[in-house]
Amino acid sequence: MNTIATQSTATQSTLPAIGRVLLAAIFVLSGVGKALAPSGTIGYIESVGLPFATLGLVAAIAIELGGGVMLALGIKTRLVAALLAAFSVVTALVFHNALGDQNQLIHFMKNIAMAGGLLQVVAFGAGAVGRAG
Repeated sequence: MNTIATQSTATQSTLPAIGRVLLAAIFVLSGVGKALAPSGTIGYIESVGLPFATLGLVAAIAIELGGGVMLALGIKTRLVAALLAAFSVVTALVFHNALGDQNQLIHFMKNIAMAGGLLQVVAFGAGAVGRAG
């Protein structure tokens, strides 16, 4: 048996799953944080002038927690990754747009980088350890 081919197959089946879990972790933790401290998130949503802050909180928790878990498990991976990528870009533009503030710039770039990683999942799928979609 060709060792390089075996190693490559093992890597191709394991690394996408690890990548999905690493990408999902920030969404799951953020969703849990929002659920445990809703008033802070509602205040933050209101501070940027968005209406329906409570509805925004519920939507953010559903997207982050639900999408994060689905991404980690490889369920409807491409669709969920596309949703999370769009969510990341929108939150970067709405909440982290004060690019003259270095902290906000870092958060903006973090969100854009996450969207880039998620688009890789959209393009290449869940990998061998994941479900279709």
